[in-house]
Amino acid sequence: MSKTVKIGDRLVGEGQPPYIIAEACINHQGDVEIAKKMTYVAHAMGVDAIKFQMHVLDDEMLRDAPQSNNFDEPLYDTLDQTNLNLDEHRQLQALCSDLGIDYLCTPFSKASADLVDELDVPAIKVGSGELTNIPLQKHIAAKGRPMIVSTGMTELHEVEETVAAIQAVGAPLILTHCVSAYPCPYDRVNLGMVPKYRDMFGIPVGLSDHTVGVYTSLGAIALGACSIEKHFTLDRSWPGPDHQSSIEPFELGELVKGARAVFEAG
Repeated sequence: MSKTVKIGDRLVGEGQPPYIIAEACINHQGDVEIAKKMTYVAHAMGVDAIKFQMHVLDDEMLRDAPQSNNFDEPLYDTLDQTNLNLDEHRQLQALCSDLGIDYLCTPFSKASADLVDELDVPAIKVGSGELTNIPLQKHIAAKGRPMIVSTGMTELHEVEETVAAIQAVGAPLILTHCVSAYPCPYDRVNLGMVPKYRDMFGIPVGLSDHTVGVYTSLGAIALGACSIEKHFTLDRSWPGPDHQSSIEPFELGELVKGARAVFEAG
């Protein structure tokens, strides 16, 4: 199995500095100008990539789907109000190219995966909610792009099944340990899964971190995490479901500096 994966111009994995992803999620409030500002700020803080989401809602959920406690209105309505269109994603991708950071995007269905692929992204991130959606995982893997796949809300045998399915297709794979709690309590982080997954599968393993602050991410790097994905906002006081579990610009900068320091310390 490969212990490194190439994303754009960067090798990610064993012996390489951690790849830092600022997850914009829906913290841009559906406003492409805020999304652009987030991109400028993320670049200034030194990240390797900023990640957005691509939704084709009627292909991925019911209008009356259950919602978590951090949402004040139905999930469908929230995502519909904050969804960026394909042209806006192209604007963000062009901005990332100009700035010299990677534009990443998460699809949630075959239709949105096809749109993300059309953007010619350097890698496709698949969220925890789709880990057991084997047909979707195979559909994305068949595109031949590197995949970053999160593991929240799953059991070990489910992770094994998904890894096997993706590897059977042949897509380069990075697995990211994740606990799907927003925010995630420190006593549920279970960072031991980072080296466990790496030993089990022989592939690069990172962390999708939902804890408050940056310390869990730094701990994961000390345990060999190859990448960190962290929710990012311009202002934690803004209304919305994800701002409270996100870090602000100065914290993102501290994460980047701390990640490099931990990696260099060996």
